[in-house]
Amino acid sequence: MALQSPFFNKRDENNPNMRAPGTSPNQAAASGATNIVAATAAPTAAAANTTAGKEGESKLTVGPNIKLKGVEITDCDTLVVEGSVEATMDSRVIQISERGSFKGSCEIDIAEIHGQFEGSLTVRQKLTIYSTGKVTGKIRYGKVVIEEGGQLSGEIDAGGTRAADKSLRVANA
Repeated sequence: MALQSPFFNKRDENNPNMRAPGTSPNQAAASGATNIVAATAAPTAAAANTTAGKEGESKLTVGPNIKLKGVEITDCDTLVVEGSVEATMDSRVIQISERGSFKGSCEIDIAEIHGQFEGSLTVRQKLTIYSTGKVTGKIRYGKVVIEEGGQLSGEIDAGGTRAADKSLRVANA
């Protein structure tokens, strides 16, 4: 017999998993017992422990055929783009899939581009453009790896933000 969810006030009084422990079907029906056995609470506690282990990580995935437009993305450890994103972002990692595209401004530690990026991209550590990747715009990076077939075009500055900061200090001195 299928176990029904107690969240919709439907209970199967004949199901031993849905009545109070130690009561018969008749006692549970007569007393109106609404307690649920501990077996249904145990997975919830286990799920809470599982999510607590990953509490420090935050990941946003924009799935295929999804368009996210006009947002500012912050406090996200990893952004996975499988659809289309027009945004401003300051984060740790961005991964753009083959069919994914990002348009806007992005300051990031690590970028892995399989799809398209257009706009202002500052990669503090490593920019990787795969064979299907295309990056255009104002690009700054610490290190770059471009697979055969990958494209990089626009205003390009090696050295990431540190080189840009040094050039600004020299200009202001």
